[in-house]
Amino acid sequence: MKLGRLGAWYSTDKLTSPAQIREFVGTVERLNYDVLWYPESRGNESFAVAAFMLGATSKLKIGSSIASIYARDAFTSRRGMITLNQLYNDRFILGLGVSHPPMVEGLRGHVYEKPIPAMRNYLNGISKDQPGSENFPLCVAALGPLMMKLSGQMTQGAIPYNTNPRHTAEAAKILGPDKWLAIEQKVTLETDPTKARALGRKELERYLTLDNYRNNFLRIGFTEADLANGGSDDFIDQMCLWGTADQVKANLRAHFAAGATHVAIQPVHAEGDIAARDNILTLLADT
Repeated sequence: MKLGRLGAWYSTDKLTSPAQIREFVGTVERLNYDVLWYPESRGNESFAVAAFMLGATSKLKIGSSIASIYARDAFTSRRGMITLNQLYNDRFILGLGVSHPPMVEGLRGHVYEKPIPAMRNYLNGISKDQPGSENFPLCVAALGPLMMKLSGQMTQGAIPYNTNPRHTAEAAKILGPDKWLAIEQKVTLETDPTKARALGRKELERYLTLDNYRNNFLRIGFTEADLANGGSDDFIDQMCLWGTADQVKANLRAHFAAGATHVAIQPVHAEGDIAARDNILTLLADT
C-alpha cells in the first residue's frame, strides 16, 4: 500500500450519529484526501467504526491513529486488519500505539508495560508464522527515537502525533528512505491570534497532562515554561497552526521539507461547528 500526500485526522467520537459519520467521511473522500485517520479513546471501538467508514466510502483509505495494543491481543488485531482489507478492497491501515497509563490502567484495568518491549512483542505476535507480513499495512505511533527505530524495523513506518518540523526531520533520519512518515498536524483557519490560541489551548490541554507527550515536547525543543499554564504562545502556534489558508499551507509544507511523506490535517474548531471543520479541509485540500 502507498500513501498519498495528504490525509485528514479527526475523532469519530465527535460525531454523534451514524449519519454524521457517513456525511463526514463522504466529505473527506470528495475532497480527495488519501487517508482518514481516527483515534481510539473512550468512545467508538476502533475496528467496528473502521468497518462502518469503509462501508460508507469507495476509495478513501481508513487508518487507525491509533488502535491501542491493550484493547485486543495481537492475533485479534492481525485478523481484524486482514479481514477489513479483504472486505473493503485493501483500504485499511492498522496504526498501533502503546497509549497512556491512565487509559491502560485506569480505564481498561491492565498493567502498563515498558513501551518498547511491549510494542516489539505485540508486533512479533502480529507477524508470527505469517509469510508476507512485511507487507502488512501496519505502522506505529512513534515519538521517541527508540520507538521510531522500531517502527522502521518492523512496520511500514511511523505516524507521529503532536509534533513539529524539527521532530519530523529527526524522525526522517531515523526511519531512513522508503518508510512512511505520516504526521498529524492541528490547524485552524482563524486569523485573530487570541481566538486561534484559545482554540489551540482547548484542543491541547489534555495532552499536557500525559507524560509520553510532555517528554516528547521537551525533547523537540520546548521548555517546562512552554508547557505551563496551558502552553506558551510559541508552543500553541507550533502545535496548532493558524492564520489564512495560504499561511497554514506554508507551515504544513515545512513538514514535507523536513522529510514527511504524508501530512494528516486535523481541523480544530469550536465545538459543533462542522461548517468550520469542512471549510478547513476544503481550503487546505490542495496543500
